[in-house]
Amino acid sequence: MLKLTRRALMGAAAALPMMAYAASADGLISIIVTDPANPYWFTEGEVAKATAEELGYTANVSSHKGDTNTESTLIDTAITNKSVAIILDPANADGSIGAVKKAVDAGIPVFLVNAEINQEGLAKAQLVSNNAQGAALGAQQWVEAVGDSGNFVELFGNPADNNAATRSNGYETVITQYPDLVKKGQEVANWDRTQGYQKMQSLLQANPDIIGVISGNDEMALGAIAALKEAGKLEQVKVGGFDGSPDAVEAVKAGEMQYTVLQPVAIFSAEAVRQADNFIKTGETGAATEKQLFDCLLITAENVDKYTAPFVLSE
Repeated sequence: MLKLTRRALMGAAAALPMMAYAASADGLISIIVTDPANPYWFTEGEVAKATAEELGYTANVSSHKGDTNTESTLIDTAITNKSVAIILDPANADGSIGAVKKAVDAGIPVFLVNAEINQEGLAKAQLVSNNAQGAALGAQQWVEAVGDSGNFVELFGNPADNNAATRSNGYETVITQYPDLVKKGQEVANWDRTQGYQKMQSLLQANPDIIGVISGNDEMALGAIAALKEAGKLEQVKVGGFDGSPDAVEAVKAGEMQYTVLQPVAIFSAEAVRQADNFIKTGETGAATEKQLFDCLLITAENVDKYTAPFVLSE
């Protein structure tokens, strides 16, 4: 398990200014993430928890691991525990709507992070990375790495998560400008490193002449790198990722991954809690819109040394 110090977490959270309120904070904020075994989601939950505690709340972190039934049960628990707010990374763009509605009907404001649901007006806020912008950044860097001709494959995330399609579409928008770059295969690997490794093995068998792999997230990309190493083809095949995870940053440093796109998870996780705090105290989030996008950053060999902590850009 990735270990992050409270100081590092709060340093990340401090990227946005703390707002001062006259009212005192009280009560439980329930934080529900996907799977803390993934360092990205671990950071998401721990930053949210640390921010809530700094604001004077008690907080707990649980995970649904992509299962909407588990998610629904965790929402029931948050209701039973009389949570004053719920911070939720939804399991499914459509399938999580019912769970959010259940919390709202119980009088608990819900703040979504990292992923959206396909209905507005239920959650008080939906705070996500600007995936289209990040995908364009990544795809441009990927083309620079592989060149403007050759065969490539793509690893696609969880189809139930809108981020997967948004990133894939962003890649396509850029790459189709280069007609001699030909996509020979696409496999769903559900954001998972093991599945990325297995799907990359299959893709390599069918397409031994590929020059590049573009991936919807770092975990799948790292799985692909393991498969390419095993096949003795990593030097010939350029791999790009998305998330800015610690392992991906190390892979960029080592020259095994061409780049990763950093999602500002520490920033929007902290901001979701601050908006919840604002809503609890004033009845308003303080944000102009429900859906809020946070721009991504590109990590390459040229700037990787600036990234000294997971998901945090050093000053």
